[in-house]
Amino acid sequence: MLYRESLFDRTFAPLRRALFGTAPSDEAGVALNEAGVEKLKQRIEDCLERRGGEVSARARAADLGHFYLNLDPDGRRRFLALLATDYGVDRARLDAAMGAFQALEPGADSGRAERELRAALIHRRVTLLKQFNALSQGVKFLVDMRAEIISLLGEMPELRPLNDDLRELLTSWFDIGFLNLRRITWDAPAVLLEKLMAYEAVHEIRSWDDLKNRLDSDRRCFAFFHPRMPDEPLIFVEVALVSGMADNVQDLLDLHAPEGDPGKADAAIFYSISNAQAGLAQVSFGDFLIKRVVDELRAELPNLKTFATLSPVPGFRRWLDKMLEQIEVVPWELVQDGALAEAAGTGSGREGLRSLLARHDWHRDEAAVAALRPVLEPLAARYLLNEKRGQRALDPVQNFHLSNGARLERINWLGDTSANGMEGAAGLMVNYLYKLADIEQNHEDYRGRGKVTAAAPVRKLLKS
Repeated sequence: MLYRESLFDRTFAPLRRALFGTAPSDEAGVALNEAGVEKLKQRIEDCLERRGGEVSARARAADLGHFYLNLDPDGRRRFLALLATDYGVDRARLDAAMGAFQALEPGADSGRAERELRAALIHRRVTLLKQFNALSQGVKFLVDMRAEIISLLGEMPELRPLNDDLRELLTSWFDIGFLNLRRITWDAPAVLLEKLMAYEAVHEIRSWDDLKNRLDSDRRCFAFFHPRMPDEPLIFVEVALVSGMADNVQDLLDLHAPEGDPGKADAAIFYSISNAQAGLAQVSFGDFLIKRVVDELRAELPNLKTFATLSPVPGFRRWLDKMLEQIEVVPWELVQDGALAEAAGTGSGREGLRSLLARHDWHRDEAAVAALRPVLEPLAARYLLNEKRGQRALDPVQNFHLSNGARLERINWLGDTSANGMEGAAGLMVNYLYKLADIEQNHEDYRGRGKVTAAAPVRKLLKS
């Protein structure tokens, strides 16, 4: 509930103020009773019948959108459930179209019958949803509506058909050919900078000074925008222009570090990629973003030779904790590891590992660091090289970069000692290298055969 209430407060409430250029209703947060459901059905039917001209159709769609935004959370659930269950195909129209098609004489012109059959197969809710596209904030409205649908699927699986329809609709509207790539600088409008701070999903932006540091001359930030959502970044990437391949995000984000000279940098490090719109989940354009940004950077700074990421390993600790619970499948004899036991003050290496990892500040203890490193690095190599879901890498960040043609280049010990970094990956970070000459082959090897292309030092860790 906390997520959905937050989503409503942070997303739908502003839309009530801005959507369609109308003022919010005094009935914001109202319940949807049985009488209200009947009123809602009539509004939907009025939209579907499309009586009158284009202005009237837009007004009815705006009215329906306002009706939805003014509902309380339970009312919105009922609204969405109604769309999902009652507004599929028009069976009478479909039966008639099928009958007309089957009744055609051999050799007869079937064009009109085929068009009618195709039209009859379109869900009525899709026809309704498309009407919002003509409204000034209508696309954003649908993106945020889908975000709420996704958050409800666990408890309301009946919404899945509606989610599928919206995903297909948004996928067609957000084709990469329609998107604009823009560099975001410190001179951007304050409202856009505030959105960057709110949407950053990898390394929290803690202050305006932090944001300014990420937009300095030795940094770059690029985002995709859609023409119908010109002030809303869809996905954005933050890049550091440095010398050599970065291995520590705290150093990279240090507010007190001297500003570098981008003209002397030889490496572009992609250290954060954030999807800004939850409602566009499974609408993929992240791979295009990296390739477009590489092209932009090469054109601006031809001295750049290395394009790599400094990436989190978000699933490592979860996988490791699961392994520790399964004694029979643990691939190393931790029970004999005296260094772990001694550093933790326990009777066995296994319990020592658990005890040390439970301490969020173990990276400040030299004995703990010395005991953990020879254990955790080989385990991270095993996780990244061997652990899969089908043919795909188990780690979601790794799957993203390997799908884009990157190479697993290096595992960085204590690359992120923030609370999130320690909790999610025991402080480990990874460099994925985008070697331009190898991207296509790496992509084909991974997507076709599930091959994880990795540098020799990473593979050597697996054997240690």
